[in-house]
Amino acid sequence: MLKRKTLYALLACVTILFILYALVENYLIHPGAEGFLSHKTGLKRELNLPVWLNMMYIHVAFACIAMAAGLLNFSNRIFNKNRKFHRINGYVYLVSVFLVVLTSGYMAPYATGGKITSMGFNALNIIWLIITITALVQIKKKRIARHRNWMIRSYAFCFTNMLIHLISSLFHQGFGYTYVTSYTIGLYGSIILLLVIPSIMIRTMGRSTAE
Repeated sequence: MLKRKTLYALLACVTILFILYALVENYLIHPGAEGFLSHKTGLKRELNLPVWLNMMYIHVAFACIAMAAGLLNFSNRIFNKNRKFHRINGYVYLVSVFLVVLTSGYMAPYATGGKITSMGFNALNIIWLIITITALVQIKKKRIARHRNWMIRSYAFCFTNMLIHLISSLFHQGFGYTYVTSYTIGLYGSIILLLVIPSIMIRTMGRSTAE
C-alpha cells in the first residue's frame, strides 16, 4: 500500500509540474511557438499560422485537462469516497483525449520531419484512441481490473510530448544528431516506450498484489 501511495505521489508531482510547464511555455513565454516552428522547413502544405496556433492552444489545453482528470481518477481515496465524480471525471478524460487526438490529426501533416513523422503521429493517435475506448468498454462490462489496466496504458500517452522532447534532446544535444532526425527518433521511440512501460508496470503491480 505504501509503495502505491509513493508511486501516486511521484506521478502527481511529475504531472503537476509538466502541466504548469506546458501552460507557461505555450501561453506565456512562447505563445507564437516561434522556436518550434523554425524547424518546420520544406512543408508540402502551406501552414496557416493563425489556425495552426489556435489548434495548438486547444491541443495543449485539453492535453493538460486529460492529464489532470486522469491523475484524479487514479486516486483510490477519490474513487472510494465519490464514485459519481470518478465516473463524470472519466468522461471528461475521454472527451479531452478525443479533442487532443483531433487537433493532433490537424497538425500532423505539418509535423517536423515531414511525412514519416506525420505518419508516426497519426499511428500514435489511432493507438491512443483504441486503447482509451477499450478502457471504456471494459468498465461498461463491469471489468474493473481490466478497465484500470487499460486506463494505465491510455494515461501513459498523456506524456507523449514530454517523452518526445526528452529523447529528441538526448539525440540532438547529447549525440549531435540534427534536430529533425532527433525529433523523428523521439517520436517513434516514445511510441515504443508508451506501449512497453505501462505493460511492465501492470505486471509488476499484479505481482505485488499477489504477494
